[in-house]
Amino acid sequence: MTFKKISTELDGVYIIESSVYRDDRGFFTESYVEKDFKEIGVPYKYVQDNLSFSNKGVLRGMHYQLKPYPQDKFVFVVKGKILDVVVDIRKSSSTYKKHIKIELSSSTGKSIFVPQGYAHGFLALEDTHLYYKVTNPFFKDLDRSIRWNDPDIGIEWEVENPIVSDKDKNALFLKDAEVFS
Repeated sequence: MTFKKISTELDGVYIIESSVYRDDRGFFTESYVEKDFKEIGVPYKYVQDNLSFSNKGVLRGMHYQLKPYPQDKFVFVVKGKILDVVVDIRKSSSTYKKHIKIELSSSTGKSIFVPQGYAHGFLALEDTHLYYKVTNPFFKDLDRSIRWNDPDIGIEWEVENPIVSDKDKNALFLKDAEVFS
């Protein structure tokens, strides 16, 4: 299996492409192989795997976890399609407040690696099962969110009325949030 690491405008955020083998039965791809990830320069020890389901139109984000247990995330779609968004929340970074968007689906072989110092969120473009691996366990006291529609970030979500949790509706704007220095 071959993995390819594609850099983005945000330092340390990578699109990971894996080979997809298709035939008349469907397709097969490997989503993660530790040895192969080390070879392409994404060698992380994951300690927790998460699976979420989102109905079409659900927007989740923008989420991150603070030190001393920040999370690096490796995210891929098991079934469905999302608009995935990553925002740089490192105040000292030259790309602070900048974001990238990428469409991820179960059939493309593309996934995304999001290191600590970035907020992550997504919009379900279809009913979607999302699987992600993290480098630290979840700690409720360190869990943070930034408002998904923060005008200082300016994410165009390509939907008028997303379905958003109360937590995400009431999240702080970036200018008021506790972030990375």
